[in-house]
Amino acid sequence: MRSLPKLVLIALLTVYLVWGSTYLAIHFALISFPPFLLMGSRFVVAGVLLMAWLKLRGAPNPTFRQWRDGAIVGVLLLGGGMGLTAVAQQYVSSGMTAVFIASAPLMFAVWAGLFGDWPGRREWAGILAGFAGAVLLASGGEFAAEPVGVIALTSAVACWTFGSVLSQKKLALAPGAMGFASEMLAGGAFLLVLGWLQGEVFPASVDTRALLAWGYLVTAGSLAAFSAYMYLLSRVSPALASSYAYVNPVIAVLLGVWLAGEHVGAREIAAMAVILGSVLLLTTSKAASKPAAAQFEPQPRAAASSDPLNTLSAGARK
Repeated sequence: MRSLPKLVLIALLTVYLVWGSTYLAIHFALISFPPFLLMGSRFVVAGVLLMAWLKLRGAPNPTFRQWRDGAIVGVLLLGGGMGLTAVAQQYVSSGMTAVFIASAPLMFAVWAGLFGDWPGRREWAGILAGFAGAVLLASGGEFAAEPVGVIALTSAVACWTFGSVLSQKKLALAPGAMGFASEMLAGGAFLLVLGWLQGEVFPASVDTRALLAWGYLVTAGSLAAFSAYMYLLSRVSPALASSYAYVNPVIAVLLGVWLAGEHVGAREIAAMAVILGSVLLLTTSKAASKPAAAQFEPQPRAAASSDPLNTLSAGARK
């Protein structure tokens, strides 16, 4: 952990803690909101807020190519990744869903390898250990799935990881936070369309808990954590950027113990120890910050800024 730059560590902790807590927030938001409109609205609103803030600070508009590439990434990550997961959960148990999501770093490694960036031995050890720990953590639940659910989950993980790798390797996204905003707007709009095609409608009245949870998903889950994830994609190895898939279920379990009085047994403790070991392997890997060192030059003006978002986005891929 000590070898990681401070901003990378902050982004990792943001993704770990915030996305780990969004399981609970989504649970409460679904009291009032249908799933696709919930996901679409949170990202559209977050994208509008982020872009408005950037425009007030004089940021240029994305070019046509940057909008196009941002839309490709946004639709793959949010539309494909989150949308297909929502479809799959109608046919797949929560335990099976957790295992499939934990396979994301494995698929991420394959996509990145096809672009010439295969993980090293230490990273492979971390990836496999994290997957084993996630499977062990989910093993207390039911493992049931219909074929259509398995296909949807596999496609969801493929879309999310392929879109992540494309944002690293091939596509010309708008600089920094403007690229994050364009992705959220395009992906969120796609999810809204999917919701309307599914016959979903916004509720006439909203439960207070659902409204507060939706606000948390907009600000923390989308503005903070999604932006932090996109920053990580531009600064660290694919294996480390995708390690959230192992850590988020651990955070969800700990929150369940704290807020819902759930109990943790020996299996869960062992699984969390394995996952912690996998994260230590990934964060101490020599390749952990390789993309940042190889592809991005420091920007003194942004680094000197007192604005955290400007600083975080300074190193993002142009």
